[in-house]
Amino acid sequence: MKINICAIGYIRKSPEEELIKNYIDRFDRIGSIIGIGPIKVIEKEDKKNKGVRAEGQLLIDSIPSGSIICTLDENGLELDSHGFAKKISFWRDNGNQAVTLIIGGASGLSKGVKEKADLSISLGKMVWPHRLVRVMLAEQLYRAASIISGSPYHKA
Repeated sequence: MKINICAIGYIRKSPEEELIKNYIDRFDRIGSIIGIGPIKVIEKEDKKNKGVRAEGQLLIDSIPSGSIICTLDENGLELDSHGFAKKISFWRDNGNQAVTLIIGGASGLSKGVKEKADLSISLGKMVWPHRLVRVMLAEQLYRAASIISGSPYHKA
């Protein structure tokens, strides 16, 4: 099952990009063994600055067909790391070909994106910069793969 991270904005050469690449590389090594991955990062930008609806359409247009759609939203379901791993495992075990995790821009997600989502999850009630959300998501995907595979990375 492929994993897509679809986000508004580009992360160019930065400390966040280094961290994301590190976690994705680690994920892909474990994921290939357990039938999950690789992770593909899809970055979009509203170059005409038309707002959240335009960003939403860019995101919707980027979702591979047949993909489970999971948005990251502060009002979404709060899962612990084991719960997130169980979701990933459930989707894989039920024959889904892909999961697309969506991160909106600074103004959040459009109503259209939220309506298309199969699930919305939260990384907590605090609002995080979008660059850090990507780092945290990449780390949680790696942690989920570690939990599913029985690796000792997750010690809780």
